[in-house]
Amino acid sequence: MTAPEPRSVDAVIVGGGPRGVATVLRTATRVAAAGTGPVRLAVIDALSVGPGATWLIEQPAQYLNNTQADATTVHPDASTRMSGPAGPGPDLVDWARRVRADGGHPVGDWVLEEAAELTGASFPSRRLQGVYFRDQLDTAIASGNVEVTEIVGLAAELERCGEDTVVVLEDGQRLAAPTVVLAQGMVQSRRTPEVARLVDFADRFALRYTEPGMPAERSYTGLPAGEPVLVRGLGANFFDVIGQLVDEWGGRLVPLEGDQRGRLRYEPSGREPHLVVGSRRGVPYRSKPEGGRSVRPFAPRWADEEWFGSLARRGDIDFADEVWPVLAREFARVYLEALTEYAPEAVAGEWLAGLDVAETQDEVDAVLEAAIGHPQWAWTIQELSRPTVGEPVGEKEWSQLVRRLVLDELGSMSDPWHHPRAAVNGAMGALRRHVGRLTGGGAFTGQSLARDVLGWFDGHSLALASGPPADRVRLVLALIEAGVIELIGPEMVIEADESAGLFRAASPITGRVVTSSVLLETRMSKGKIPQTSDPLLRSLLDTGRARLHTVDGVPTHSMEATRAELGEDVLTGHNLVAADGTADESVVVLGIPAASTQPGSAIGATPGVPSPLLAGADVAAKQIVARARAGASAQRAAQMSRNVSMRAPSLFSRAARSS
Repeated sequence: MTAPEPRSVDAVIVGGGPRGVATVLRTATRVAAAGTGPVRLAVIDALSVGPGATWLIEQPAQYLNNTQADATTVHPDASTRMSGPAGPGPDLVDWARRVRADGGHPVGDWVLEEAAELTGASFPSRRLQGVYFRDQLDTAIASGNVEVTEIVGLAAELERCGEDTVVVLEDGQRLAAPTVVLAQGMVQSRRTPEVARLVDFADRFALRYTEPGMPAERSYTGLPAGEPVLVRGLGANFFDVIGQLVDEWGGRLVPLEGDQRGRLRYEPSGREPHLVVGSRRGVPYRSKPEGGRSVRPFAPRWADEEWFGSLARRGDIDFADEVWPVLAREFARVYLEALTEYAPEAVAGEWLAGLDVAETQDEVDAVLEAAIGHPQWAWTIQELSRPTVGEPVGEKEWSQLVRRLVLDELGSMSDPWHHPRAAVNGAMGALRRHVGRLTGGGAFTGQSLARDVLGWFDGHSLALASGPPADRVRLVLALIEAGVIELIGPEMVIEADESAGLFRAASPITGRVVTSSVLLETRMSKGKIPQTSDPLLRSLLDTGRARLHTVDGVPTHSMEATRAELGEDVLTGHNLVAADGTADESVVVLGIPAASTQPGSAIGATPGVPSPLLAGADVAAKQIVARARAGASAQRAAQMSRNVSMRAPSLFSRAARSS
């Protein structure tokens, strides 16, 4: 069967979330500045063009952004280096203010209700942020500088057709364009063998299993009251799911009178199950500070700009040997400095000199153990990943650790300027950005990048510095104290108990074992390109049109793309690299699929902060507009040639007349 003729546009953008929207906005801004006619764009998304999957407008209201409202924009400002013209527009807070002034929104009354409550320090719902992204896209379309065809579907392949690249969709549609932008965002992984076995087990025994994935695409509600329910995953998704479940259960949260840390008591409705929750680390992500509260500033002593700059000039760094011990020193220092102010009786002796000469994590931990004289405040770097430092503990000791977690989180949220654990979280938030720049600059050996940075440090940094809003953490802590949530312990394992026909969860650290007919995965199945389920990315890798980015021959989690340079005369950048090392200048890759060569591009854009996301969108828009103009010029030249040919008599006709 002959494939249908492709529809021609000036560019195809695969991915309708914030990176796709930003690319449309930057294209519209460039067209407006040039004063040329509109550029024809096709935007493809599997779920929804504008919000994309993460910010889906139809998702539950309880799913929250984990950054404050004043940290979100899709318009670049002077802080972002780019060669394109300025394109000012409202950030999320400004947009919410406009919604309030308008007194409503066409999407629904809930938009006005949520916008009315929004402040810069609050954490908006993901769906509200999705409406913001959609509105910015609509504004660009209304400008007349871009004509946008929206397609909800899955892109499956790329083909060459003369000078154009053809995007083939799973339903057979074909779109041809001189530029294709891959902006898929948070791609998901294929089922692992373990997940496939659990799906099969659940089918055979009529059990309920919710596999890993985006929360908006999964179902968690309707759990059996009073029964044990197993939950795996204690990251951002977990907190969203808990918010949705508590809303369904109808229990009450009551502030504890006189508690200065904002402690809450949960009064059950009787509809609650018993959630038995675990993960590898065994404890939840650390909270963001209470919205609007001042956070203790981080000033490095050892890991300063000069030190990171010296590392950036190299390409042979072992993270575990050279970088992590220095970061550990900083974490220990800020913890002890804050503890000295917060609870001076808990700190003994001179400890700074010891940290000055500590060369390993073990040596840093030895300084911490010697300096802290009160068991309530005892803490080591090893506890970041192993709460019990890997040692088995009894039920009583684990309960004490959980109580310590509750107290630390309450103190950290309510007093982020002074609390020692808040100081550690803040230091991680500052230092992880420098590590990201070293990664993007190729400073680490391939082995260390895969083993250390991608292998465990990224997980540490997310757990400490990219946690959920404080209100949601207070809810989880109240549920723990009410017994609705039980933390089973570190290194949780899930098994299919064939003899009982039930899921079985166990922690080898605490010895706790629980069986259930329900298992909810609140883990993301995200981001790692070698295991991606995205059909287009899979096709590109399988056919050699793309390759994984490697360092010293060691593959990363991302596809390889070229670097981008500023300058209007450079009409390439962030282009797809094939298996043979050649760059396809017609294909631009933005953000998460190429994160290892675009450090910081996985993070949303914040007003006043340089944004790799928006800078990348401008690089893509520059190529879109340049190739669209080149195509239009070629068409005009061809048309003029045809017109001249039609008007001018042929040599044969002139000869005939002269004879």
